[in-house]
Amino acid sequence: MNQTWVQLAYLVAAVCFILALKGLSSPKFARRGNALGAVGATLAVVVTLVAEPLEHMTWILVAIALGTALGVPAARRVAMTAMPQLVALFNGVGGAAAAIVAIVEFLSSGQDESLWILAATAFTILVGSVSFSGSVITFLKLQGLMTSRPVVFPGMQVLLPITAIAAVGLGVAILPTESTALVFALAGVSLLLGVLFVLPVGGADVPIVISLLNAFTGLTVAASGFVLDNVLLLVAGTLVGASGTLLTRLMAQAMGRPLTGTLFGAFSGTSTLGGGTASDRPVRSLGPSDVAVMLGYASKVVIVPGYGLAVAQAQGTLKELVDLLSERGVEVTYAIHPVAGRMPGHMNVLLAEANVPYEQLKEMDEVNPELPTTDVVLVVGANDVVNPAARQPGTPISGMPIINVDQAQAVVFLKRSMRPGFAGIENELLFDEKTQLLFGDAKDSLSKTVTALKSL
Repeated sequence: MNQTWVQLAYLVAAVCFILALKGLSSPKFARRGNALGAVGATLAVVVTLVAEPLEHMTWILVAIALGTALGVPAARRVAMTAMPQLVALFNGVGGAAAAIVAIVEFLSSGQDESLWILAATAFTILVGSVSFSGSVITFLKLQGLMTSRPVVFPGMQVLLPITAIAAVGLGVAILPTESTALVFALAGVSLLLGVLFVLPVGGADVPIVISLLNAFTGLTVAASGFVLDNVLLLVAGTLVGASGTLLTRLMAQAMGRPLTGTLFGAFSGTSTLGGGTASDRPVRSLGPSDVAVMLGYASKVVIVPGYGLAVAQAQGTLKELVDLLSERGVEVTYAIHPVAGRMPGHMNVLLAEANVPYEQLKEMDEVNPELPTTDVVLVVGANDVVNPAARQPGTPISGMPIINVDQAQAVVFLKRSMRPGFAGIENELLFDEKTQLLFGDAKDSLSKTVTALKSL
């Protein structure tokens, strides 16, 4: 294929990636953006297979077929509650792929490469390995295969920086020596660094780490593009790295904590804890018919969705309830906290799945001024993002901006139990005189509330 056409195709693919990121910045255009990104990636792969003189084409096609056979069913069958850990795992695979490509490239032509190529190779191996092993630990935490609390052991505060220095030192040592042994040592130490990097992170900080590791993977892809002399990889990796970095910064701001507090807070006691035991303090509870009356005769209702909504897969039933309230003339909006759920945009994706109109979704900063004039706030499966403990010093979520539901006239929590949220701390709002709780599975509770509302 003529190289002019190849570069033109790569340019079209790069534009698709840019437009995909632009689309993903808005719930309204997210699906279109995702489709554009897929088109760009497909175009890039096809052009590369056709235009480049590739060896072992049979093995390449077998790998593509195997990856498709594993990836498509995994993406189609995974529950919305498991989407964050799937994203973490896929992200880790991307980092591992970039690191492996860099190792293979070094083994095939490392002795003949320039100093800059060797530096990019070392960088790709280091950061790609950290991204892979760190993403695996994140997956295990989210999947419940290990504790979500920070894992810290004696000496870890010293071992972590030593491991980081050793990884950087090995990367630098590769440049003059071009040693194959050092390359594999770098990969091993970097894998250990990724594990040590994520172990101290706990509770509600995990979504920020997912975003940060995504940025790491983007940087490795960009560096591998430099190693392979592929401009499209360089562009795509830079886009992912830049967007992941910005998202990490925005999420840290949404948590009201510096990124260093997220990553290393366990060493100073400021990390979100995860886990926690259920409270046995008395609370005010009510039934679905009572909730229906409160909502049906309200003028203004705000709904705060959280991870519990995803667990119950109740987004469709919630939309049915909102539609009924709207028919009765009740003003209803959804209040979306930036870090609600287990990954960036989790609630937006969940509600989009139920075809909730984008106009009903309001960000935290937009909805907070309206809460003092709100009759009822319905909290469905959320806890940490409405916890007033964020306004108090000395708590794991101190300084985190929250949705100020305690300023509304009445608050109804839909909860399965009295266990705390992902941050592992109790919510005093649950025991406030204006708060009432409806216990049970969120989908079942909402279904009964819908039935009761229809009979009003």
